[in-house]
Amino acid sequence: MLIERIEHKWIEVFAETLRRCDIRPGDVVAIVAETQSRPVNVELAQLAAESLGAKPFRLIVPSPRVSAPVPVRSTGASDALGQLAPVVAALRAATLVVDCTVEGLLHAPELPDILGGGARVLMVSNEHPEILERCATDPALEPKVRAAIKRLRGSAQMHVTSAAGTDLRIGLRDARVGGVWGWCAKPGQVAHWPGGLALAFPAAHSVNGRLVLAPGDINLTFKQYLRDRIELTVEDDYVVAIDGEGVDVDLMREYFAAWGDREAYAVSHVGFGLNPRARWDALACYDKRDCNGTEQRAFAGNFLYSTGANEVAGRHTLGHFDLPLRRCTIALDGDVVVRDGQLQGEFAS
Repeated sequence: MLIERIEHKWIEVFAETLRRCDIRPGDVVAIVAETQSRPVNVELAQLAAESLGAKPFRLIVPSPRVSAPVPVRSTGASDALGQLAPVVAALRAATLVVDCTVEGLLHAPELPDILGGGARVLMVSNEHPEILERCATDPALEPKVRAAIKRLRGSAQMHVTSAAGTDLRIGLRDARVGGVWGWCAKPGQVAHWPGGLALAFPAAHSVNGRLVLAPGDINLTFKQYLRDRIELTVEDDYVVAIDGEGVDVDLMREYFAAWGDREAYAVSHVGFGLNPRARWDALACYDKRDCNGTEQRAFAGNFLYSTGANEVAGRHTLGHFDLPLRRCTIALDGDVVVRDGQLQGEFAS
């Protein structure tokens, strides 16, 4: 177990990220957290902002009462702000919001209002600072992620295959495409740290085929590597069959079913990782309390398949799985951008 305390090197790591967010002397930095937030990251964010001459303030709200039927982990959809108008108003007025809530504001209902006020939002993933240090922001990521976004926007179809048996076709027309390189430097931008991935939220009736999770792939809701083979049949966006044997299969079936919501079985977003500093194997080195798994969403060459809410398709649910797969081949309109889990062409450099 790692110790959580202030280290000078971590103040510098946070300050480096805030510099990339174009924080300057006199800028107002709002640090939003909740009572169950990781205290060391709140402290580091404040000290880093002060070291740059910015004017930070903390806004801490009570962690809300649990309302879901199962534990909710790593969704990016915090409900901590509770639509409190004074809280949203304070965040809107800041230059930068450093988001230290447990789940993050990435998909929170208040986010559009906050961004609409001109603030930019940096979601600091709920990780031990050592993970943030290893995945320190890298200026080389921005052009790579931007290029991946451009490719996704310009493509009609993504085709994903693997030796394990995956054969999935994803329509990209009318998809909402985005990406994150780990910082945000312009008003109205949002990012999360660690970063380094490009994503698409497909429109309704866009995803069909077979997704095969092999041993070593990751279920990030449970923060664990799979030991069993799981075959998901996807028809018209929805997982309609979960085949396989073993504890991993049982866990997935029961967590899906616990929501009592068909939308939990639908595709949320798909994409691929681009960050060479993010590591697939790092999850094995940390206690679950020390990590949130954002690094594993971004490791270079992974195919990320996620289930749950998708506003583009008009679907809303709290159920969510993030599933990074290794050793997949990803083609965009027939052009291979990832082959057997290795980035190709302009993304490989």
